[in-house]
Amino acid sequence: MVLPVDPERLRREFPELTDDDLDAYVTVTKRILAAKAGDRPRLTREVLEKGRQKKDDLSARYVAAVDKMQRSTVRRPS
Repeated sequence: MVLPVDPERLRREFPELTDDDLDAYVTVTKRILAAKAGDRPRLTREVLEKGRQKKDDLSARYVAAVDKMQRSTVRRPS
């Protein structure tokens, strides 16, 4: 399965990502992409909800990885 973004590209763009972060991102992204297209939005919401509530270790690791990627792209006004 081809991921939307190559993990090595993510590693270069976001050097603060750990191997664990990338593993969670790859595992969850593959799981979401393997689902039927109509199920993907629900599955994504469930993963994010479980991760934010720390109900599932993999989901929590995925949310932490996504947060790192989003945090490093936010521009603060000067």
